[in-house]
Amino acid sequence: MAQSTAVKKAWKTLVWLAVVFAVLVGTIAGGVLWSDATWTPKLALDLEGGTQVILTPQLESGDQVSGEQLEQAVSIIRQRVDASGVSEAEVTTQGGRNVVVSIPGQPDQETLDRIESSAKLDFRPVLLAGVASSATTSTPGATPDPALETTPTVSPTNASDLAWVTPALQAQYDSFDCASTEADDAGQAPTDQPLVTCDENGVKYLLGPVEIEGADISDATSGVGTTSNGASTGSWVVDLTFNDEGTAKFADVTTRLFGLTGVQNQFAIVLDGKVITAPTTGGAFTDGRAQISGSFTQESAKALADQLKFGALPIGFNTESSERISATLGSTQLLSGLIAGAIGLLLVIIYSLIQYRALGTVTIASLVVAFAMTYLLVTLMSWRIDFRLSLAGVAGLIVAIGITADSFIVYFERIRDELRDGKALTSSVQSGWKRALRTITASDAVNFLAAAVLYILAIGNVRGFAFTLGLTTIVDIIVVIMFTHPLVTLLSERPFFRDGHKLSGLDPRALGAVYRGRAQFRAPSAAAKSDKKGSSSREAAKRQTIAERKAAELSGATAGTSSTKPTDEGKNS
Repeated sequence: MAQSTAVKKAWKTLVWLAVVFAVLVGTIAGGVLWSDATWTPKLALDLEGGTQVILTPQLESGDQVSGEQLEQAVSIIRQRVDASGVSEAEVTTQGGRNVVVSIPGQPDQETLDRIESSAKLDFRPVLLAGVASSATTSTPGATPDPALETTPTVSPTNASDLAWVTPALQAQYDSFDCASTEADDAGQAPTDQPLVTCDENGVKYLLGPVEIEGADISDATSGVGTTSNGASTGSWVVDLTFNDEGTAKFADVTTRLFGLTGVQNQFAIVLDGKVITAPTTGGAFTDGRAQISGSFTQESAKALADQLKFGALPIGFNTESSERISATLGSTQLLSGLIAGAIGLLLVIIYSLIQYRALGTVTIASLVVAFAMTYLLVTLMSWRIDFRLSLAGVAGLIVAIGITADSFIVYFERIRDELRDGKALTSSVQSGWKRALRTITASDAVNFLAAAVLYILAIGNVRGFAFTLGLTTIVDIIVVIMFTHPLVTLLSERPFFRDGHKLSGLDPRALGAVYRGRAQFRAPSAAAKSDKKGSSSREAAKRQTIAERKAAELSGATAGTSSTKPTDEGKNS
């Protein structure tokens, strides 16, 4: 016998579901074999422990850090940690002075550097670069003569004016050692004065005062550079977008530099006192966009873009201590959470079997598929985006059991409603699915929206709960569409369900219809009602919806009125 279109579609959908599982398993297996992936999800700080870094502010003698500065630093550091892909981290203040960063597991050095870096970005014009001028001779590393003039004899007209280069500054530039402590402290130089510093290749620069600051940047992204023709250069770059004020400044500066020659045509981008790059100005840039190029890797370009995007710390920090910390909750609480989930799952299974009999096994199978898909997705995200499962995240997974079971109940009740209307089981499955899908998607959309809002507005472990709740809501939709409905479609073709066995959960007699032949139902006759007025009638009355009961009452009232109304003949007689 040829298969119906619905059955063919059901088999095709199940095959696609198997492909999805194969891709997930294959991806994780490849990660286990050739990378650092594992078959178990990573745990968060409250379940596994991690690393605690205490940062102390760099202050001049007698200075005090304000509460506003600390809160701003906490916010920026939290954004940096989140941008690095580390989840479930905690950033707090300690004693009104220190910042405490707790990160799950063992963070790499790049993450620690990203946390501590002040990321102070300046744009300065280049005055001198490369070899020292022959106008002054001095021994490298020697202290400049204090008798030399330190104040410009002619007041500079702009930041590119060579009048800034006093004899004392020239001597400092000539004797500057890129490997000295002085070079390491270059980031503390005043913004309204010239700066002597180096780049990572050891090239010395004498730069004019700051003309554009990092605060003038509205966005920063990393990516592979392209030529004017759109071809890839193969080098990683950082693209900057300036705000309105920064756009105006950048346009003025590049317009001026474009008219200069030699090294004065260069514009140095300085991060924490070090020159990242000093490109030549090829024209006036008035669109508020710039690009930082250099010896970037993908990781270093992303790290720099994140630092610039989230802003510079209001004060510098030193690492006071970095140590391992134990889990605050540990395996006992995790076990308790898993036991709670198992109890909830068991109650759902018992209810499904009592309410839907053999049809309840579809609920059990669907829950197993949903659990397997969720586990694989969480494991994959633990490897790829460093997602970590906290106790709050486990709670989100437990709540998802009820959400998933609710979808099955809606679907099964829709099928039963169609059977009560006298339809055959195969047609009831398809028409019931169309009605149920709208309800299921509306319900899951509300759940997902709530999870998304909670994730955006919350911080810490609450975001873990919102994330897993949103993830399982998406999984619920996938499982209902790609597994539950196709499975019910196939089962509806089996005689056990098709013929309405008493244990199938789809017995038409128990649902208020009398079976009179294959795929045919009729409303109970008066004789049948008198013969079988027992359990089936009571069961049918129980399972009626409110709308059905009101319709039945209205129909009975109308019939009663018609039977008691006197006729014209009765009046005449």
